[in-house]
Amino acid sequence: MGMHRPNIIGDWREYGDDHEGIRVRVHSVKRDDVPPEGRDNQARKLTYFSFRVTVENRAEEWFWIELERRHLDVRYGTDGDPALIDYHSKEIKGFKLYPLRRVTATFYAAAPARHLDILGIQVHLRIDDEPSTAHVWVGGVDVPESATTPSKKSGKRKNSLVHEVSKFLEEQGSNPGETPSG
Repeated sequence: MGMHRPNIIGDWREYGDDHEGIRVRVHSVKRDDVPPEGRDNQARKLTYFSFRVTVENRAEEWFWIELERRHLDVRYGTDGDPALIDYHSKEIKGFKLYPLRRVTATFYAAAPARHLDILGIQVHLRIDDEPSTAHVWVGGVDVPESATTPSKKSGKRKNSLVHEVSKFLEEQGSNPGETPSG
């Protein structure tokens, strides 16, 4: 069985066989974005961050798209603790996504400030009222998306987040019986 590699925040992910023509992207991670409606009481001692999830339809047919807080799992830090996803997030509810169109949701989450440099965001998009395959994006707050993109000249940056994640996964895969979860 092959090892699944996570997407890097900013990457597009094709859904392929599940829903041909649909692709998704987690992007625009920012610190201290408190929802316009105000701070959730549960986030009193936590730092807010926001991120966007964009769904694009490149097929020739339309799809019903749904992406709510319950379709996400956001984790932070090296231990993968759960982040609080604020109920004021701007979700996608029953949206008819036509060909060559995009729809974007903005989610607000909160976690301890010292752990925001390591995030894992798992997306369980619903397409045509059915759950799709879950995909994971990794990155962090204050990590510019340009740092996750391979250099056009070299094809890969040695010190980029992509390189670090790939290196970690390769090390984990070299230990028999151990596979990264997610």
